[in-house]
Amino acid sequence: MKQKIVIKVQMSCDKCRSKAMEVVAATLGVDSVAIDGEGRDKVVVVGDGVDSIKLTGALRKKVGPAHLLQVGEAKKDDKKPPPAVVPAYYPPPHPVNVVYDHPAGYPWYGYQAQHDTTSCSIM
Repeated sequence: MKQKIVIKVQMSCDKCRSKAMEVVAATLGVDSVAIDGEGRDKVVVVGDGVDSIKLTGALRKKVGPAHLLQVGEAKKDDKKPPPAVVPAYYPPPHPVNVVYDHPAGYPWYGYQAQHDTTSCSIM
């Protein structure tokens, strides 16, 4: 069962908000995190099997004073739309064969270079 947890955290700057989001996002079972409230001081968490007491304690330890305001069932309206689907890479439909021809002029491949000493190629 998805649940919605609202925690009021004392956050005075964007760095504190970022740290709070990081702490909540690292918690097992969290599906989405949002900052809400008039002063942007509420963290709204939607997830399945999230321990609200441990989450509030972690926010107190890492960010600052935190108070658990609400724990309830998440409604359909509370859920954000799913993220855009990124197309996967598909290999070409058939294997590509590459044939490497060794350059001429190497005696170990059966080619002997002919040296003509009778004439000069420059003149």
